[in-house]
Amino acid sequence: MERASRVQLDETAKHIIEQLQQDGRRSYAAIGKAVGLSEAAVRQRVQKLLDAGVMQIVGVTDPLMLGFFRQMMIGVKCEGDLERIADELAGLPEIDYVVITAGSFDILVELVCEDDARLLELLGRIRAVPGVVSTEGFVYLKLRKQTYSWGTR
Repeated sequence: MERASRVQLDETAKHIIEQLQQDGRRSYAAIGKAVGLSEAAVRQRVQKLLDAGVMQIVGVTDPLMLGFFRQMMIGVKCEGDLERIADELAGLPEIDYVVITAGSFDILVELVCEDDARLLELLGRIRAVPGVVSTEGFVYLKLRKQTYSWGTR
């Protein structure tokens, strides 16, 4: 996922985003009342934010409740073109998060899969990506906090 160049947001757009961070199902009418716009104006602004890649509105799920019994972060050490390697890893459907980093690992990926057999198979595919030198896995034992309501700046 290529990030869009930084978009300038006015205070109203920021307030709309904050409303949706609190409750992604909040109605346009309720958001309009909170930010001082009509329902139609909110709908139009939300669509512009979505089209610009500023935000997504999604249903966040608990992987365990959906039959994915293994979730983990993998640190990847690489050589060569990090962006190419990151793009190839991002193409694996089990991987839901890919970030190029500074520090001990060049890339971090998060994945979910059904069981340890699928995890083993996926680790083999990750390690087979040209440029991947080594991996280190961090199995999630218990999720204590996950939020998406960091507000706006």
